[in-house]
Amino acid sequence: MRKIILALQVSLDGFVEGHNRDIGWHMVDEELHSHFNERSRSMDAFLEGRVTYELMDAFWPTADHDPSSTPSMVEFAGIWREMPKVVYSRTLEGAGANSTVVRDVVVDDVLALKAQSGGDLALGGADLADSFRRLGLIDEYWIYVHPVLIGRGTPLFKPADSTTPLTLVETRTFGNGVVLLRYSSPTKATGRLS
Repeated sequence: MRKIILALQVSLDGFVEGHNRDIGWHMVDEELHSHFNERSRSMDAFLEGRVTYELMDAFWPTADHDPSSTPSMVEFAGIWREMPKVVYSRTLEGAGANSTVVRDVVVDDVLALKAQSGGDLALGGADLADSFRRLGLIDEYWIYVHPVLIGRGTPLFKPADSTTPLTLVETRTFGNGVVLLRYSSPTKATGRLS
């Protein structure tokens, strides 16, 4: 069975984006971007919330035509364009190429997607990640902690009344000080938000 993998960048104080959706504090250099590309190539689809999808769709479809793009950015532009995307949104009317809009996170539908053959599924977006976590649908957490305190913004997770035990699988420190914390989750899908 395929895994659902949450891969998000976070500040040391736990935010995925700053005030007014600022992500200028992300320290993505060639080493880290090459790592993202390597991991993304092994995926079979991106599962994204509307905000994440719109942010990605505003830049990546043509990033490889921008003369200021680095080699790893050019490579990721192709990966993102070609990768099927499932966009979870109640308001988005449509999405671009290789994209399907889904209105709600339905546990049985997600489990059917996981049961298909192929590579793992990359989950992105703080709100969507929170819903998947509450439903017990995340198999692995790949959290990239950036060495910066941003003070306020969108937290990685919303407060919850449940506990999710995790097992550390891997750590990696990149040259720019970003640390990957990779955890597996024994959580099973519950079919309800808690």
